[in-house]
Amino acid sequence: MTLLAVERIKLLTTRSPWWCAVIALALTVGFAGLIAASLPSGESLSVANTQAGHQFGIAVIMVLAALAVTTEYRFGTIRTTFQAVPKRGSVLVAKATIVALLSFVIGEIGAFASWGLGYAIRPSDETALSSSADWIHVAGVGLVFAFAAVIAVAVGTLIRHSAGALSLLLIYVLAVENLVQLIPTVGPKIHEWLPFTVAERFLGSSSGGPGAADAALSQWGSLAYFAGVAVVLLAIAIGVAKKRDA
Repeated sequence: MTLLAVERIKLLTTRSPWWCAVIALALTVGFAGLIAASLPSGESLSVANTQAGHQFGIAVIMVLAALAVTTEYRFGTIRTTFQAVPKRGSVLVAKATIVALLSFVIGEIGAFASWGLGYAIRPSDETALSSSADWIHVAGVGLVFAFAAVIAVAVGTLIRHSAGALSLLLIYVLAVENLVQLIPTVGPKIHEWLPFTVAERFLGSSSGGPGAADAALSQWGSLAYFAGVAVVLLAIAIGVAKKRDA
């Protein structure tokens, strides 16, 4: 509990997490409002439409999570932390836990605010949370944000440099997984198992999203897979951190 408290204080007493949180919420909610306001009168706004901006929020959350690690390496405070707590794995797990919890809260606030704004703009459309699929579309965003944050903490630990970690994360999240589909023959098969593609399947497969019918994993299986990728990457990062100088 002491480690968790220390990591919470370190995270929340700096400006970057607050700025990232504001930007993530602004992008997520703003995009939902833009979609709801711009839909033609003949088209209906769905619950899934209100969550279309969450992908931009994920990118910002991963920036927040990576900076939580790389900033410590940049200013050398990670050395003091590792001297005070020789068990580096415990430090990184505590950091990942705090960042994931904050990301979960931001994701839930953004998701429900997006849904609420869409409902306020188009109250006559099919935006009521009337099924389990609708609830997962909204409430599941926080879970995806949390595990995405763990992945970013792992990448930040492995690379240690802010520019490198952020470049890799943003390029991968915003471009690489989609570009993989362009590889002849094997591209679509590889794309089906890429982590953020699987995470999107968790959010939307039960309502007939793309690839839902022939998905290799069930909806909750998709979440478990995404969580597994996050845990494995964190374990690799901890193993590397133990073997090299801070």
